[in-house]
Amino acid sequence: MNFDGVNEKTLVLIKPDAIQRGLTGEIISRFERKGIKMVGIKMMGLDDDLLKQHYSHLADKSFFPSLVKFMKSSPIIAVCFEGLEVVNAVRLLCGITKAREAEAGSIRGDLAMSVSCNVVHASDSTENAKKEVERFFKADEIHDYSKSDYEHVYAEDER
Repeated sequence: MNFDGVNEKTLVLIKPDAIQRGLTGEIISRFERKGIKMVGIKMMGLDDDLLKQHYSHLADKSFFPSLVKFMKSSPIIAVCFEGLEVVNAVRLLCGITKAREAEAGSIRGDLAMSVSCNVVHASDSTENAKKEVERFFKADEIHDYSKSDYEHVYAEDER
């Protein structure tokens, strides 16, 4: 289905700590249970160039080298999700960045304690989501398909 507004996209990175702790399935299932449509997924290793682009806003911080080392310590899983106001919905599900202060019930609140080792990255705005999805996915890696449960996820006037 290609509804107006419903096809907003966002990026989630399942970070090395989540991969090492075997949390991938639980993290993805949180988004699926919410009714958010997965339109792209892949496991990949990150290199310095990609990390410098992705974390350019943090490049001058003293912790940047340790962040790069952490993000390269194992593969990550990049996921592209689609839905109505999906950027905000995903951010709420993830919880705040400082995981030990994230609300119970959120992914970070339930599964993490750190600022860096906080199991997921999620796009923080629709503008950044567009850039981030394009940074991690080629156009042919994003799938446009009908999701049969949308009539049970969105009200008729939202479709």
